Amino acid sequence: MAPLRQRIDRWFLARRPPSDALELTQRNVYIVPTRAGWMLAGTLLLLLVASINYQLNLGYLLTFLLAGSVAVGMHVCHGTLRGLALHLLAPEPRYAGAAAVFRVVLDNKRRSSRYGIGLAVHRSGQWAWCDVPAEGRTTVEVAFKPERRGLHPVPTLTVETRFPLGTFRVWTVWRPASKVLVYPAPESHPPPLPAGEPLAGQAASAALHTHPAGEYDGVRAYRRGDPLKLVVWKRAAQAQAAGSDELVSRDTQQAQRQELWLDAQATGLAALEARVSRLCAWVLMADRLGIDYGLRAAGRTVSPSQGEAHKRQCLELLALC
Repeated sequence: MAPLRQRIDRWFLARRPPSDALELTQRNVYIVPTRAGWMLAGTLLLLLVASINYQLNLGYLLTFLLAGSVAVGMHVCHGTLRGLALHLLAPEPRYAGAAAVFRVVLDNKRRSSRYGIGLAVHRSGQWAWCDVPAEGRTTVEVAFKPERRGLHPVPTLTVETRFPLGTFRVWTVWRPASKVLVYPAPESHPPPLPAGEPLAGQAASAALHTHPAGEYDGVRAYRRGDPLKLVVWKRAAQAQAAGSDELVSRDTQQAQRQELWLDAQATGLAALEARVSRLCAWVLMADRLGIDYGLRAAGRTVSPSQGEAHKRQCLELLALC
């Protein structure tokens, strides 16, 4: 049964062009009775047969009253999704093993509110429910858990409602076109950063001429015995506020004659995923310390620098290598 369902899903989804925006119309919104709906239909049939056999006028009244309520509920249920506009916001990168959350904006141009709308990853069964106000919009967060690093397409989404009676299920399937970048999972307990490499001749001379003697050019991890005057207390306060007890010390220009390179060969590991995981942890460690660092992996090189943009560039290289 499962292989048949997968083949039907593939055939059905192949007919849906991917797009980050979707407007629900009668052409892409479907309706089927729920289990409760089928039970109600059986009950109505039983009431009708009993009313005919025993000539019960009140039975006829009850049967047709319930049938009319079901017909109105079917119209209201289908109209809850029909005319709704969906828009996917650009997903943020995530780390492998962690939940990737992306946001969907539901735009309602109708003058009445829409209730009981659920979104979920197709076939996941984990729903996020919301109401959309009249002539307003609502943002819903949907999550899925990518297991591997790399560039992954946003999974197919299902949108449904059973409002107001729960006797019908109105649903649609949406294939977003966006992709989410998944960084490698950082190693839990990485070793210290590798030793710096000497600067090239011209770069070393430039470093000596740029910084006068006695000035402090950068920072490094705190080492036992460092004078307290070299500790960067501002960074220590920021680390403590973030729940970390890491300390950093100012580094003199002698240390600046070297530059930090995070090289895959320096990890000492043979497995590719283990190397990438350790390099990811080193990138995050160097970024927290606020020092310049470069990256060499998979035959590509990122020149030494620092900052959020540089960190993202390095993590993207590790995710796609």
